[in-house]
Amino acid sequence: MTKPKAIAVVGPTSSGKTSLSIEIAKKFDGEVISADSRQVYKGLDLGTGKVTSDEMDGVPHHLLDIADPTTSYNAAEFELDASAALLDIQCRGRLPIIAGGTFFYLDMLRGRQQVASVPPDQDFRLSLMGFSTPELFEKLKEADPKRAETIDPNNRPRLVRALEIIDSLGHVPLLTSRESAYDWLIIGVNITKLRLHQNIHKRLLERFKAGMVDEVCELHKNGLSYERMHDLGLEYRYIAMYLQQELTYDEMLKKLEIKIRQYAKRQMTWLKRDEEIEWFEPTNTEAIFKRIEEFLHNENS
Repeated sequence: MTKPKAIAVVGPTSSGKTSLSIEIAKKFDGEVISADSRQVYKGLDLGTGKVTSDEMDGVPHHLLDIADPTTSYNAAEFELDASAALLDIQCRGRLPIIAGGTFFYLDMLRGRQQVASVPPDQDFRLSLMGFSTPELFEKLKEADPKRAETIDPNNRPRLVRALEIIDSLGHVPLLTSRESAYDWLIIGVNITKLRLHQNIHKRLLERFKAGMVDEVCELHKNGLSYERMHDLGLEYRYIAMYLQQELTYDEMLKKLEIKIRQYAKRQMTWLKRDEEIEWFEPTNTEAIFKRIEEFLHNENS
């Protein structure tokens, strides 16, 4: 039986995934599913680089603004919601296009990763309270060096969860793959390091100019704690530190840009392991569209 087709657009932050996914959707009658662990949250717009209504240009987008930032939306929830969106788009005869920077989410949809069936262990979590975040990262590096390479070393909740899974299973779990219900084409945005760093710098300044600090102030005013912001990614973490007078404005800007560059490097480390990704220059839409045409018309692709 021929599997339905699905496309994913991957690449580091600020590489142009969003705009490319929209171009593909417009060309091939598609709809975009966001695979981003932060853009699911309402109100986290400039800080996550969330696509605007104008940028969507009429292309339907799914899994944006579906969760309250004071709560935690997890990978298992994403897999259920994204699977439902995939089926819905497919049943309406349109092309599903996955775009976003949380590549673990995409790997789950492709059957390459699975969420560990380990329930939260409050006692174990309490036992880690006395350790600093860098110390937790060192613990993870000892227990699972490969996972440590792809995790945000400043994201305390993810570090705790990774250590919790390892503690519960007694060993580093081996990932088992399962066959996907879809036939996937994975398009990678191939961008030079210099261009990527230029994009990161430009995009960061644009978001600050557009009011990213004001966004964080408004979120805090509406009940989002600075502690919770620390878990919601680099932009919210560093702006929260600035608002608490732990950093000057210039220090915040400089440190944040460095951290985003480091994050992009970790993203590329993750992606380079995936031999199924087909890499294209982001401006070479002619080659990208030609490959998609071949993929959509080849029943054995």
